[in-house]
Amino acid sequence: MYQLIYMKADYEPWWMFEGWEEYIVQTETFDNIDDAMNGLVLKVKEFSQKYPHLKTKDDTFWSFWSDEEIVFCDACDDDLQTYHGIICMKEGKATPFKSE
Repeated sequence: MYQLIYMKADYEPWWMFEGWEEYIVQTETFDNIDDAMNGLVLKVKEFSQKYPHLKTKDDTFWSFWSDEEIVFCDACDDDLQTYHGIICMKEGKATPFKSE
């Protein structure tokens, strides 16, 4: 089973800090790799149109953001960037989607 996770947090998705699951906005599940890859292409295209900045890591994580979307952190007395992250998962583990 393949999953495409969309999370929104004040850090990039590849950090997967403890409790990162609390920041999940949406989970899409796919039965096969072809559907998962198509879902990923559509999600990346959608987010690329919404957010001007993109960084990827290991063909598994995508992070999108815009300079205007920041939140103030009282504890650190600073502004934090909001990131829209996509994570590719297979059987519950972060892994790149590749044709088998």
